[in-house]
Formats: sequence, C-alpha cells, structure tokens
Amino acid sequence: MFWWLFKSPYRVEQPSKPWPIILWLQGGPGASGVGIGNFEEIGPLDTNLKPRNSTWLKIADLLFVDNPVGTGYSYVEDAELLVKTDDESATDLTTLLMELFNTDESLQKSPLYIVAESYGGKFAVTAGLSILKAIEAGKLKQKLGGVTLGDSWISPEDFVFSWGPLLKDVSRLDNNGLEKSNSLAEKISQQLKDGEYTEATNTWIQLESVIGAYSNSVDFYNFLLDSGMSPVALTTSAFSNGIFAVNRYSRYLSSLRVSPGNDDGDIDSLMNGAIKKKLKIIPANVSWGGQSDSVFWYLAGDFMKPRIAEVDELLSKGVNVTVYNGQLDVICATKGTEAWIDKLKWEGLQDFLNKERIPLYCKDDQATKGFFKSYKNLHFYWILRAGHFVPVEQPCVALNMARAITQSPAAEAS
Repeated sequence: MFWWLFKSPYRVEQPSKPWPIILWLQGGPGASGVGIGNFEEIGPLDTNLKPRNSTWLKIADLLFVDNPVGTGYSYVEDAELLVKTDDESATDLTTLLMELFNTDESLQKSPLYIVAESYGGKFAVTAGLSILKAIEAGKLKQKLGGVTLGDSWISPEDFVFSWGPLLKDVSRLDNNGLEKSNSLAEKISQQLKDGEYTEATNTWIQLESVIGAYSNSVDFYNFLLDSGMSPVALTTSAFSNGIFAVNRYSRYLSSLRVSPGNDDGDIDSLMNGAIKKKLKIIPANVSWGGQSDSVFWYLAGDFMKPRIAEVDELLSKGVNVTVYNGQLDVICATKGTEAWIDKLKWEGLQDFLNKERIPLYCKDDQATKGFFKSYKNLHFYWILRAGHFVPVEQPCVALNMARAITQSPAAEAS
C-alpha cells in the first residue's frame, strides 16, 4: 500500500496545542488520495507542480494513502487480494498506520485527524473504529483526534432519495424525471431491505443514467454545471451504452485533468510520468490507477451499505465527528446528509438539531461562505457555492475549517 507523508514547513510548537497530522482518504472507491487529494485539492503543489496557496500543509502535516489496495500506486499481484468490504480496507489501513507510527516517536506526538471525501467517508468511519480499537489495545501508538466526513457517501439510500427532489427544485428535472428517479430509488430501498446489495449497486448505475438523460447531463458534483464542465471532476460528458455512472466514475478516477485556474494539468500523465520517475520505487509494470476499476467492482457488494451505525459508535465513544457538505453537490447532496444525520441514535442528537447555526466568513469578505453548528462532539459545516470538492471550490473557508477541526496552533488561514 502506497503512502506519502508531507511534513509541514509551517509547523508551530505549542505544548497546549500539538501540531496535527491529517490522514486524507479519497473516494471512488478506487480514487487516489496521493494523486487527486494531493495534487488536485489540498497538497503543497498543483498538477502543474506550482505551489498551492491554500494547501492544508499550512495547518497540519499531511498523510495521503492510496487506499484500499489497488488504488493509485497501491497494487496487488493477485486480484483476489483486493478488498471486498469496507472493514477489510480498515484492517489494512490500520496495519499500515501501526507500521508507520509505532516506529516514529515524533509522529506519535501529533494527534491524527482522518479527513475523507465521498466514498472515503465510509472508509473513514470503519477505519476510525479499527484505529481506536488498536489504540485501546496498545497496538497503535497514536491519538485519534477526530473523523471528518466531507460530502461523504455514508447512507446511499438517503442520497438516492435526495436526488430527484433536489434536481426538481433547481429545475434540472421535471415531474417525469422526478417520478422516474423516485421509482428507482424505491427499487434500491427494497433491494437494500432484501440484502441484495450488488443488485442495488446496479440499480444505482441505472438511476444515474436516467437522471443524466432527463437532466440533459447534470454534473453530479455540481448541479449548476453540465457533466464535463467542472474543472475538477470530468473531461467528457458522453453517455455510453446506458452505463453513465460507471463511465463517470472511470473519468473521475482517470481524468480530473484540468487543474483549477489552469488548462494543462493532466494528473494521469503527471502521476505516470514525472512523479513516478521521481519516486523511483514504483514497479515499472504498475501504472497509477491501473487497478482502480477493479477496486470498485470488488466492493460492489458493500458500495450501497450504510455506515450510520459506525458514525453513532464513534460519537458514543467520544470521538469528534465533523461533517461538511458543499451546497451544490448532487452525488452526496446536503439534503441526503441531513437525512442520515436525523437517523443517528446518539444521545446528543436532539440538542444538536436544536442549536442555531453560525454564519461563516473568510478574511475581509463579508459574503456568507457557509454555516456551522456544533454540539459536544458532533460538528456540521454547510459550505455555500461549493459542490462535491469543497477544498477546491471554497479553498479559504475550507482551510479555516480544517484549522478549526484539527485545533491547529497555526494562525488563521490567510
């Protein structure tokens, strides 16, 4: 399993606030944190290898892991070794962290904050519990600071039920499209009740294809855009043989080619070219992202399973859980996120829901950038004018949010 740790040059030594480490987990499943999260979102350099002003390295050390095996530079020589469940992925990741932290006392002084995006959220909550168990058993010398779920695929059922109403409200679907969408969402719900998880994944693919057709190719990462317009997510908007979801997923993994603000940042060429050459440890027969499609299909039986119970368990154990969502996201729409939060059995839920939201701003800009609500160890950020990729679309407020989540001793993001 491949990992890349960046030590921050901005590190501040403050005994009362130890310098944090952020473990970034990408989605997919099968998307590369080492590639996408690092060069497209929060790492020190963009895909043109130019400095990123909004890098989260300003507030923490950054650990990117190509998780699970088969993702990015991580690879298997036997496909049967690819993980089939989120729990298997969590076990592998915990084993890696034990190897990494137990032999380095300097790293043990920094609390670990898991920050995840999209399907990475499911990895984050299962890994969070696995990591906590290893810490309590004395097998991992580390402190878990918290788990952050960014536009995360925690409850697929709630998300598929959110798509139709959301897209109808913003005029991307009419009543016909809404009816078709809701009908397939109901089918998915029944399949989940019947334990037909792989079948539910296949119906999810069908649902995304139907929504694509009725909305004239809405971008699932930002409903203000058509598929292919996003500078972060896609490069084409083609529908092929009715399997839009798989094609969009594949493009999400293999492209993300246009770096925000630039027109020539090809991450696939970068990772299989200059970066691979610089690292000097990637086998010649391994290509970045070469096994990503297989990662997805091996997890097809787990893809539509919810992880609400795992969030509840983290909360009950006192772990800080932060949720953030981009206003314009479709795939992990805020409406769906709020729906699964309402299902939590955590004893503090009602007090959390009753709390008033606080508006968020950035620097001297008086425009509202988002809202924040917090009660005990559950925290929620609503990020305005951002879709699925919050750190890219609202970098200033995202950096300030990360600083607050990690209780970093770094000065407020500027």
